[in-house]
Amino acid sequence: MNFEQGVLKYKEGDFEAALVIFTALIQHETENPTLYLYRGRVLTRLGKGMEALADFDRLVELEPYNTDYISDRGVVLHLLGRNDAALDELDRAANLDPKNPYRYSSRAYLKDRMGDLLGAIADYEKAIELDPEDAVAYNNLGLVEEKLGRKEKANAYFTKADELSAYPPKKETTLPASQTASIQPLASANPVKKVSKPPKMTVTYFFSTLKALVTKPEIRMEFSSFLKAVFTKKRV
Repeated sequence: MNFEQGVLKYKEGDFEAALVIFTALIQHETENPTLYLYRGRVLTRLGKGMEALADFDRLVELEPYNTDYISDRGVVLHLLGRNDAALDELDRAANLDPKNPYRYSSRAYLKDRMGDLLGAIADYEKAIELDPEDAVAYNNLGLVEEKLGRKEKANAYFTKADELSAYPPKKETTLPASQTASIQPLASANPVKKVSKPPKMTVTYFFSTLKALVTKPEIRMEFSSFLKAVFTKKRV
């Protein structure tokens, strides 16, 4: 058994076999973060949220300042319903990586779901300050403003998002059936469609919206692949 075989099984959706392979590899390489990353993904897909969290705990222990691992751990905490702890992780990622607009966009999304609309607006505004051409951040900021009843502001942000976007947005509940497991850049995500009322929270909706936040290739490579694998299944 080797790493490539484990990744292949993961891509094929044979998660039980992938788990056996990555567990065996970890026994021989106890400090290899990539192995824990993949096993954590596999465990999440198998609905073993607490075990997955243990692997992400280990990842952060091995590389305590890796903001991608910290952010990934926050996602697992969110799926476990531990939103305060998830927010702590996204805060830490933003503090360690303050010039990265995605840190603020992802935290804004979580704040929105937690009901902290003003906090979400502040984070989206910071993301836009760092990346003024981020159509998705403008669009999602408009959605939050709309929730607050600020129609004029919301429409202005939607218009700006349309101006920056080269194509019409797709519905946020749409999710491709294919599964991305390899570590590779994804195609640029479309902005989320403006809606008057946010859909019910589901893992599919959460992924499709959060996926839209990942607009920079250097950021989306690891995090988006992990999220897609997680959220095409039911919540852990």
